[in-house]
Amino acid sequence: MTERPQTRTDSAAERNPLTVRPDTPHGMPPFDRIRIADYEPAIDAALAEARQEVAAITHNPEAPTFANTVVALERSGTALDNIAEIFFALHSAETSPEMDEAAERIEAKLVAYANDINLDPALFARIEAVYRQRVDLGLDAEDAMLLERTYRGFVRGGAGLSDEAKTRYRAITQGLSSLSLRFDRNVLDATNAFTLHITPEESDRLTGLPDFVRESMRAEAAARGEEGWTVTLHAANYIPFLTYSPDRELKERLWRAYNTRCIGDHDNRQIVLRIVALRLELARLFGYPDYASFVLEERMAGTEETVQNFLARLLDATRQRALDEVALLEGYAREQLYDADFRLMPWDWAYVAERYKQAHYALSDEEIKPYLELESVKQGIFRLADKLYGLRFEANPAIPVYHPDVTAYEVYEADGRFLGVLYMDFFPRATKKGGAWMTNYRPMYTTADGEEVRPAVTLCGNFTKPTPGTPSLLTFDELETFLHEFGHCLHGLLAEGRYASLTGTSVYRDFVELPSQLMENWASEKAFLDLFARHYRTGEAMPQALIDKIVAARNYLAAYANVRQLGFGLTDMAWHTLTADDALPTDVVVFEQAAAEPARVLPRIDGTALSPAFTHIFAGGYAAGYYGYKWAEVLEADAFALFRERGIFNREVADSFRRNILSKGGSEHPMTLYMRFRGHRPDPQALIDKILK
Repeated sequence: MTERPQTRTDSAAERNPLTVRPDTPHGMPPFDRIRIADYEPAIDAALAEARQEVAAITHNPEAPTFANTVVALERSGTALDNIAEIFFALHSAETSPEMDEAAERIEAKLVAYANDINLDPALFARIEAVYRQRVDLGLDAEDAMLLERTYRGFVRGGAGLSDEAKTRYRAITQGLSSLSLRFDRNVLDATNAFTLHITPEESDRLTGLPDFVRESMRAEAAARGEEGWTVTLHAANYIPFLTYSPDRELKERLWRAYNTRCIGDHDNRQIVLRIVALRLELARLFGYPDYASFVLEERMAGTEETVQNFLARLLDATRQRALDEVALLEGYAREQLYDADFRLMPWDWAYVAERYKQAHYALSDEEIKPYLELESVKQGIFRLADKLYGLRFEANPAIPVYHPDVTAYEVYEADGRFLGVLYMDFFPRATKKGGAWMTNYRPMYTTADGEEVRPAVTLCGNFTKPTPGTPSLLTFDELETFLHEFGHCLHGLLAEGRYASLTGTSVYRDFVELPSQLMENWASEKAFLDLFARHYRTGEAMPQALIDKIVAARNYLAAYANVRQLGFGLTDMAWHTLTADDALPTDVVVFEQAAAEPARVLPRIDGTALSPAFTHIFAGGYAAGYYGYKWAEVLEADAFALFRERGIFNREVADSFRRNILSKGGSEHPMTLYMRFRGHRPDPQALIDKILK
């Protein structure tokens, strides 16, 4: 277990479940005993301990060595890291106004602590002395990477700045931390603030909705103490309504609400502009012309030019196909659904796409969903992990969880070796942010005494909740989402190594999506679907004819989906390639619409924008990095080609992927790891061919 402080004698510390070694299975967080009031005292105590540990390194009278300086610093603050991991993971999954307020205070303390370390000239002098000797130290690849990352972390953390610049650096980082938290909270508040309620007297507006959508809407209304049916802006409600409702007026209202989040109420526009300005100022402190250049130096892509050329190549290759797909659906809607004057609008897209799919592929989510009951899907994914990597998952109700919806699983090798704990949290609630994600409660690392600490990770989603009459049934997109996040979880669970900062998902942002996006490929593979896809009422296996239709529709509207993602990447890069010579924009909506215009294939709707709710880049660590999703698609298209060639359950290929990618984390450069697995550098043409075939 982790090295938590155990020497405190005051009664408050002894009562705080975050400051004593937990007595739970595998030392998992004692969620049943943690209260919000426990976090700040625990953080304060752990901060004091961490500062003492760092001071001992800084003032060590011995000459600096890799062990007494670099490794010692890596292992300092373990208790602090453990508590912070728990707090911020829960802040996404189970927050409250009280927790939001605590987050701002805690984040400010953590940023101040990080700045105190990075800006300490005496500590940096020791790190620099070791770094100068790196060629003569005979370090292995993992140790060499730790030294490189530590040194570069100090340089990029301000260690080489003048005293005046260091003072400004502190102010900028504190400001960015606070602004990002406010941005994230506003998005959640704006998402929760809007509902579309249909009264019993308006029941005719439910025409065309499948039973599972009506039941979900009724359950949402009942949970709010309302009669009738309610749609929210959470994906599990929002997307099915847009997909199945023929009511254009209601869909437009819903779509506009979603796409104007944080414009007006819970407004994030000024926060966006302030974040952009501070990031640019930060980059210029270090001599970079823009923030993207600063960020991309630590990414697989390497340079802004590489990213811009990459996005342009994908856009040039696929935009016309995307326009053709839009024209195809608009023509179909005019002939079959509406009239000759119909113009396809963004709120029509999901409905018309679904109707076309039903007509031309004889395939609909409503037809697929009965075979994708959540529990069956979960067991199928567990079986896939067994076939590929020999893993076993066992639910353990003795492990405390933070919400009744959550289940904790112990994960084991086939030989019985314990690998870690996986928490699964599937359903939306007002205290949980939207979307789906994986995060750590504890990373994998090895203690100074040689004890291996195994990870604890969580998979969070916002899938449709079960109702009294129907279990949770997934759409095909949700199946892919589940597989995606499970890939991230495998990256965390199969981690091996000595240092927490280099294990699991601690890799470059444009590499971290490879394991997750690779997993999505199995969703449309018959041999995988045969493992679990059974009708939840009859137990009948998914018919071969339905699987054939899924496979046939695999690339349906792929170019549109690709161009849409490229638009997000262009928006991200536009914000973060602004330079001091550019006039910073004053209108967030206008700026975004101009930035994304090359990727626009549907009518532009004035007054709407993604940026005020774009948590990935303004609160989630993907600034100047959203292109990484497409970058990883290039990697996974090339990587899965090897599985196709050798067999989708081929253990030799899976073992190589685990050995060279999943277990290695950030211990070596990602291109080195990828080429060791695949034997060659990735080529964007692999993704282009996949989209256009």
